[in-house]
Amino acid sequence: MEINGNSNDVLHIVMFPFFAFGHISPFVQLSNKLSFHGVKVSFFTASGNASRVKSMLNSAPTTCIVPLTLPQVEGLPPGAESTAELTPITAELLKVALDQMQPQIKSLLSNLKPHFVLFDFAQDWLPKMADELGIKSVYYSVFVALSTAFLTCPARVPQPKNYPSLEDMKKPPPGFPHTSVTSVKTFEAQDFLYIFKSFHGGPTVYDRVLSGLKGCSAILAKTCSQMEGPYIEYVKSQFKKPVFLVGPVVPDPPSGELEERWGNWLNKFESGTVIYSSFGSETFLTDDQIKELALGLEETGLPFFLVLNFPANIDVSAELNRVLPKGFMERVKERGIIHSGWVQQQHILAHSSVGCYVCHAGFSSVIEALVNDCQVVMLPQKGDQFLNAKLVSGDMKAGVEVNRRDEDGYFGKQDIKEAVEMVMMEVDKEPGKLFRENQKKWKEFLLNKDIQCKFIEDLVYEMKDMVKISSN
Repeated sequence: MEINGNSNDVLHIVMFPFFAFGHISPFVQLSNKLSFHGVKVSFFTASGNASRVKSMLNSAPTTCIVPLTLPQVEGLPPGAESTAELTPITAELLKVALDQMQPQIKSLLSNLKPHFVLFDFAQDWLPKMADELGIKSVYYSVFVALSTAFLTCPARVPQPKNYPSLEDMKKPPPGFPHTSVTSVKTFEAQDFLYIFKSFHGGPTVYDRVLSGLKGCSAILAKTCSQMEGPYIEYVKSQFKKPVFLVGPVVPDPPSGELEERWGNWLNKFESGTVIYSSFGSETFLTDDQIKELALGLEETGLPFFLVLNFPANIDVSAELNRVLPKGFMERVKERGIIHSGWVQQQHILAHSSVGCYVCHAGFSSVIEALVNDCQVVMLPQKGDQFLNAKLVSGDMKAGVEVNRRDEDGYFGKQDIKEAVEMVMMEVDKEPGKLFRENQKKWKEFLLNKDIQCKFIEDLVYEMKDMVKISSN
């Protein structure tokens, strides 16, 4: 059944995330919330990702997947259709493929005639296309507002193409609000410089983001004023257009049971004593980082469940034998698990024995920890994760960041041990006491169904209102 895009009784939205599951997941979570509120969703993704996306989407009669055909791009392996299957260098070619897909996207949008298309950072050409077709474009930022405010606002590059230096990137841009974020470390600023690099002659990430944010009808941010008020106001003042807030998009509780072998192992330990540690499926720690992290967890004396992932085609057991300190597995065999590959993360965090989550500070992971009574210890690895960690530890005061060396981000086992002890053992001392109190406060806020539901209701209302105004 085709719903006419110009009919105002059913809101029709096209979702179009970048081909990376760190981006696809927030678009899926939002789709699920919107379809519950009667919104028709057409989800654009590469055909190779369609079955995985289908398993993540709630089955609703108003939701459908629209598979896209990726063009052949020299250097891009056939069939590789998400960053998960590629190295960071070859993943850049997905942006080249995306740029070549404009005629395909235009044809699909012309036929579907949605009211809105929600798009991602890489499709800087989409607002103009949507505008020509009479469709509203909404830039959906899957990053916290602090990330947009610090990295990708016009004040960061006042003169076109006159990109900032390493020293510039350590400081916030002009007019930035007065918050706990006053500077970043050298190694973090070095990582941020990536957004000003051009690959394969294409636009830089900064230029793509700025074009998208400046060209769109409205900005949608995966955040709320309770967490990020000052940064949201700064973004509004920088772009001078509507900024809708969808809230932190708390994931639905997981279905099914935790795998028996993990449940049995966790059941051996007292409530709130186990450390769970994971860094996402596409983050690979260096040899030094693995060694210091493992030794740091061992030195806490607490039981731990450490998930380490490696690039494809690596012999995991040989790699662990090579990297882990001699005798380590033998010493921790009664209270430590080291696993590689997928695990039921939400189930594990929800288990009563788990009391601490050492992670890369991906914002969805932080939210999962807070709603599950886990203390958060953050060891960010790249990009927005560094700013997420500053928001959570500095502004929200709901978790601790592992201390790192300024020039290269090095951390030792003692840094891991101290961070974990602060929130797990020094519970009557500051700042550990404050972090634990705030974790409870944020958990209450995030699990308040009325508050979280209102974010979505308000968004649907604002979008319907926007369409109605434009069609008068």
